[in-house]
Amino acid sequence: MADGHAKPNHDYHLVDPSPWPLVGSLSAFITAVGAIMWMKGLAPFGVKLGGYVCIAGFLGILYVMIQWWADVMREAEYEGFHTRVVQISHRYGMIMFIASEVMFFVAWFWAFFDASLFPNEAVQAARTEFLGGVWPPKGISVFDPWHLPLLNTLILLTSGTTVTWAHHALLHGDRDGLKKGLILTVILGAIFTCVQAYEYAHAPFGFRDSIYGATFFMATGFHGFHVLVGTIFLLVCLFRAYAGHFTPTHHLGFEFAAWYWHFVDVVWLFLFCCIYVWGNYGGHIATH
Repeated sequence: MADGHAKPNHDYHLVDPSPWPLVGSLSAFITAVGAIMWMKGLAPFGVKLGGYVCIAGFLGILYVMIQWWADVMREAEYEGFHTRVVQISHRYGMIMFIASEVMFFVAWFWAFFDASLFPNEAVQAARTEFLGGVWPPKGISVFDPWHLPLLNTLILLTSGTTVTWAHHALLHGDRDGLKKGLILTVILGAIFTCVQAYEYAHAPFGFRDSIYGATFFMATGFHGFHVLVGTIFLLVCLFRAYAGHFTPTHHLGFEFAAWYWHFVDVVWLFLFCCIYVWGNYGGHIATH
């Protein structure tokens, strides 16, 4: 029998059978069932049991993610399956993934601009009455964009320069610079998350207070989640850098992390300009 792990004499990667798609699907199903039981209390002791089932399914998802990505790293670093032809396909895949993320945020911007540009639209009588015909809505205090939001903007833009430094260092064989740049980027990403958590904890409005709160928290909250994911992505790259992975000509995992981080930076610039600055113009600034 031929060795299933032997490198073929062509440039394409024929993936070996893997249990992770099936295990991941089952884990996702268990998570969904547990979440429904937890929220609806559909079984005896449904809330408590559902919570445990949901946590078990979520842990299964995390396990699959770790094992599956470890398999991909092994294929790339030690088995030589990620040829230049395979890397082109991976790049196309990452580009399409980021494009889908762009459209995801377009939906939240669409919701925000639909409400903010037409607060007194005649066909939306209920919304006009609720908003008072103005934006930001009457009775809503908003964040000062030149306080914590500006600080987070500077933090995220600085992190974009540090990840670029790390990438430049890697391309020139400077592994020390790669590690230092990644360390600084991860630290700045963590600081951004902490500042945003503090901002949310002191928000003068809630998610259910008005359409302003709903659109604000959905757009900025999902961006915050993307920052957290990107920070973990870069942290894994840092561990891999210390493990000796990545070379100037073979570092697709790090390159994708840098792409993702720059995407997060650009989205934040739009959020800051549109929601914090333009969207808060003329509103009552919270003093705490």
